[in-house]
Amino acid sequence: MIHDLSVEHHPISSLFADVNHRTLAEYQLHPKQVDFFHEYGYLSGVRILSDEQLEALGQELARLLDASPEERALFYEYNSNESTDPNHVLFHALGAWRIAPGFHDLLWHPAFTVPAAQLLGGSVRFWHDQLFCKPAHHGGLVAWHQDYSYWTRTQPLAHLTCWIGLDDSNRENGCLHYIARSHHWPDLPITGLAGDMSAINAVLNEEQRREFQHPVAVELKKGEASFHHPRLVHGSFANHSDHSRRATVINVMKDGVRSASNEPLLQGIPAIPAGEKVEGRFFPLLYAPAARS
Repeated sequence: MIHDLSVEHHPISSLFADVNHRTLAEYQLHPKQVDFFHEYGYLSGVRILSDEQLEALGQELARLLDASPEERALFYEYNSNESTDPNHVLFHALGAWRIAPGFHDLLWHPAFTVPAAQLLGGSVRFWHDQLFCKPAHHGGLVAWHQDYSYWTRTQPLAHLTCWIGLDDSNRENGCLHYIARSHHWPDLPITGLAGDMSAINAVLNEEQRREFQHPVAVELKKGEASFHHPRLVHGSFANHSDHSRRATVINVMKDGVRSASNEPLLQGIPAIPAGEKVEGRFFPLLYAPAARS
């Protein structure tokens, strides 16, 4: 029987034990980095994982790509191929933290939680994780979208996404692309996550369409992360290179966000009534910065 790690609200392995030799201040972003995030809606190039940690997570991911039925039952979503194009493959899953110790413990890693608290402006509560895998030569795309379009069942908007590369990511293998400053746009309707990159045009005005002439390609070394605002429009193109493009994503919220739905916030878990604080077994508090005296 598989142990559901959602009951463990602390690290359970030694994968991130090296953090005991560092102070939390060493993980803090420079104020200029925080200012950049608020102006442009993203911050890239933040080192999160060591080579040893990358190796361990890569091994766990290889197993999860061929998860057993019992393991799949713990995922909120598990799509061996979410691409709408039969000639491309996009593996996408939510819930690895419940199955794999490394992906579980990553949530509490201060290289992630300390910057996240700075960008959120408060305590960091877990929302959900994701895995994205684009195989070499025929990896599928992720269409332009805003994350919060999928998250309006939680309010107010006080969320943050951290995209962590498990491979080097570049233009050739389908790296992230951002539309800078689009986090100032209103909420956009959902136009599909794995279909047509041009689908978003149907819900944009002329001024917004012009911004797509200058997308920002976010090329990262493996182990580096990019943080972005939940309204920032982003996507990634297909992978036609000789190399895979694997990533894990941690989505978090500022402590105090509430449910805006009487339906379960994630598939297969108990509902949190509308108006009540999002917390409990499936939404642990990851980090609370020390109060300033």
